[in-house]
Amino acid sequence: VVSASPPQRMIVVTAARKSFGCEIEANLTPAEFIDVLRRSTLAERRPVEDVVRIARMLAGADLVVTSRDEGGTLVGVSRAITDLACCTYLPDLAVDAAHQGQGIGRELIRVTHEHVGLATRFDSVGGSRSGQLLSACRHGAA
Repeated sequence: VVSASPPQRMIVVTAARKSFGCEIEANLTPAEFIDVLRRSTLAERRPVEDVVRIARMLAGADLVVTSRDEGGTLVGVSRAITDLACCTYLPDLAVDAAHQGQGIGRELIRVTHEHVGLATRFDSVGGSRSGQLLSACRHGAA
């Protein structure tokens, strides 16, 4: 499990005159995760009414990276599953709709990929916005 890895660190992203920190957050609560899923477009495709299942999703993740605004409100989350050697799968990349377009998703991806190892292949589900961001990050456009 990745949560036992090197010490957590805070990375500050300045975007649109606001600062958002990205950090490893092994103990994200299901309530906070559901809240940010609802404030993004991802809740439509996740079992947000089933708190037990959401808790299992978080517990089964190898790495959870979050982004919070200056007041501490969760505005973005990346949930990853990885073998730390070859592949990293990003089933969830959610950014609050009010904060999209500010680089938060790209920074969540960058921090996630950096933490699991840049040699791992990075994948997400389908041709979604997160897939486009992963492609941009792979090709240095992020």
